[in-house]
Amino acid sequence: MNKQRQRTSIELFTGAGGLALGLERSGWHHHALIERNENACATLRLNESRGHSLAKGWHLYAEDVRKITYKDVCGPVDMVAGGPPCQPFSLGGKHGAYQDRRDMFPEAVRAVRELRPQCFVFENVKGLLRQSFAGYFQYIILQLTYPDLKKKEGEAWQSHLARLERHHTGGRVSDLCYRVVYRLLDAADYGVPQHRHRVFIVGFRSDLHREWSFPNPSHSLDRLLWDQWVSMSYWEEHRIAKKHRPQKPDRHRTHIERLQAEHSLIPPAGKRWLTVRDALRGLPDPRSGGGSVLNHEFKGGARPYPGHTGSVLDAPSKALKAGDHGVPGGENMIAFPNGEYRYYTVRESARVQTFPDDYVFSGSWTEAMRQLGNAVPVTLAAMVGDSILTQAG
Repeated sequence: MNKQRQRTSIELFTGAGGLALGLERSGWHHHALIERNENACATLRLNESRGHSLAKGWHLYAEDVRKITYKDVCGPVDMVAGGPPCQPFSLGGKHGAYQDRRDMFPEAVRAVRELRPQCFVFENVKGLLRQSFAGYFQYIILQLTYPDLKKKEGEAWQSHLARLERHHTGGRVSDLCYRVVYRLLDAADYGVPQHRHRVFIVGFRSDLHREWSFPNPSHSLDRLLWDQWVSMSYWEEHRIAKKHRPQKPDRHRTHIERLQAEHSLIPPAGKRWLTVRDALRGLPDPRSGGGSVLNHEFKGGARPYPGHTGSVLDAPSKALKAGDHGVPGGENMIAFPNGEYRYYTVRESARVQTFPDDYVFSGSWTEAMRQLGNAVPVTLAAMVGDSILTQAG
């Protein structure tokens, strides 16, 4: 990661710290973190007090972002970051969007307007790109493009959108303007042992004339299948005897045959997708006590049910989920080759989300899993943060 120059930032809606850790790892430094959830704040404070290398000097404001006066929180910063609450747009939620009181994108726009950073990065769930939200998503993008063109008191968002569209197509000059791009990324393509699709929205102040694009994927299914079923190096790496290896997956049989024909001697470029087995490497079985590993206590009662069958060991995990009314247990569990199931421990979930092993989560299993289910994978955040720092200078 880029360590040549540390740049300053502020983060809204920090949650348990996944985005913050990734950005810190890539060379950004947060002057302030803003988060209102008590359990997430307890986790942030706990790691700062423990002197975690990436959490040192974090200044947490445990407040509703709507009550924040930015001039009282920090001076000028290079970047504004954050993950506005995803429930208004989540595929598992009520899909309220702008009608949901938890829609905090207007506050993200206000932060950009008042702080005037060189750049910003916001992330959210892929449900934000649902066709039924298309108009509102365009509204979000145009607000971030022209943050000074504020919504008038009592003005409907559709009327504000129309004003923004006329301003945008009319070629008018704005004092504060950002060039905005967005993309849906799968964390598995960037070295995270989990299929987790997140929309990233990145903008650069137009007067800076920065050129930037999202980082290219570094990991692939092709390479995983090649390592597993052509070279067999995956099983050798994990010391899995032939009699204990699963059957070749039928859904990938044609894909594997193509790889054998095209890459019999030379593997596909890049690295392989990481799997649940990769993520759990070196962790003791929690059913045997879990040893001294932090947040690694066994929780019983896991069982599959239709549509919720857990994550298999030798593929990237399914996306961890927080749930609107508690953790959806049928998803946050492991499906073993012998037909057994058990819940992920908090530490295993943290591994799947690429949090460092010395980063501790506060609260019960349910509360810690909710924090993890809402988090950005640390490695994915670091890849995007490093790309912004490197390409944008």
